[in-house]
Amino acid sequence: MTARVILGRIMSSLGGKPRGTRRAERLVGLLRTLISERGEATGAVLARRAVALYRGLDAEGRAHLFDKLAHEFSPDPVAVLQAAVAYHSRPDAGSLAVLQRVTEPPRQEVFRRMNMAPGGTATLLELRRELLAAQAASPQLAAVDHDLAHLLQSWFNRGFLELRRIDWNTPASILEKLITYEAVHRIHGFPDLKRRLERDRRCLAFFHPALPDEPLIFVEVALLDEVPHEVAPILEMESAVADPRKARCAVFYSITSCQAGLKGVSFGNFLIKQVAEDLHAELPGIKVFATLSPVPGLRHWVGKAAPALAANADSDLAARRPELERLAASYLTQAWSEGASLDPVARFHLGNGARLERINWMADPSPRGIAQSFGIMVNYVYDLGDVERNHEEYVKRHRVVSSTVVDKLAREAALLVESGARAPISSP
Repeated sequence: MTARVILGRIMSSLGGKPRGTRRAERLVGLLRTLISERGEATGAVLARRAVALYRGLDAEGRAHLFDKLAHEFSPDPVAVLQAAVAYHSRPDAGSLAVLQRVTEPPRQEVFRRMNMAPGGTATLLELRRELLAAQAASPQLAAVDHDLAHLLQSWFNRGFLELRRIDWNTPASILEKLITYEAVHRIHGFPDLKRRLERDRRCLAFFHPALPDEPLIFVEVALLDEVPHEVAPILEMESAVADPRKARCAVFYSITSCQAGLKGVSFGNFLIKQVAEDLHAELPGIKVFATLSPVPGLRHWVGKAAPALAANADSDLAARRPELERLAASYLTQAWSEGASLDPVARFHLGNGARLERINWMADPSPRGIAQSFGIMVNYVYDLGDVERNHEEYVKRHRVVSSTVVDKLAREAALLVESGARAPISSP
């Protein structure tokens, strides 16, 4: 049966449904045929048309498609039960193969086939981004997301990723995307970006063969004499360009994940470690690998833990410095949620084996910095000889490895609570 005939039969069955639903039903019918089609040529044609149809769906059509994927492309419960009973009775390779086959949702094969079309990977990332947004109103879509995320974990594993240095000679299309994607410290046009790509700076990104011009995640690095306590000198466009061979410290001051559709597919830990190893090989004089990191959840947490302090802090931040520094130390070392640090940036670095080294007052006095964390930023240090041990402490023992200075601030915060100086500090 030709692809033209298949599409004709699908179109004749749609009737007078709304346009968005009609297009989605047309795609659903095409997907059913796609996963049953064995001919390579016909399958390729159908995959291309499926991708084109998805791109043309409006919000109504995508919602209808997601609902169909959740309910009509799931495993057959009866077949799963029968295969499970058979495997329980005779747990051999044959019965296991049958069980594995019937428990795999047909929608996984849908995604595999779509991925084979030109532009299929990018389309699936767009699909997942929309799917994640739709889950708040439709929790049943979590199963669809789980299946797609499972495939993305395989397709985007470290073995497929290419680490590239981005410099001023990188194609302008990619440079423009850096400006767009930067999520930590806004890039104010090409002059700002050019300074961030000078010889005493580094910008490195992971790319995937299926998306050769799309950075997946990138890190910006400043090569300095010492661990910084504020971000302004790093971001200053008019600052003098230093000799990188004299640098003693590599500072990761911005890490940005670019693809919303890859949420939960973690490769930031590989990026940090690979960049550290490459920089150490290129510049042996670098002895310290550190970050200057935001604390995006601090102000929200203080608002719950010490509401009176949070409400009045802006009237005189300088006078509140001792309390806020102690609260920051308590937040970063003691505030946990579901077995992980409450703060997302801390969760990333501590999970990768970093040590919480220093709390920096007024390191980011920008409006965003004040709104997120009263201007506080922190340094995490990656001691390449200790990252595995620090990771184990964090993951298995729920302990944050931190410097004596940070430990002291956290203890002082606890003493303030015990003395009744403030309401108890606890996770929201």
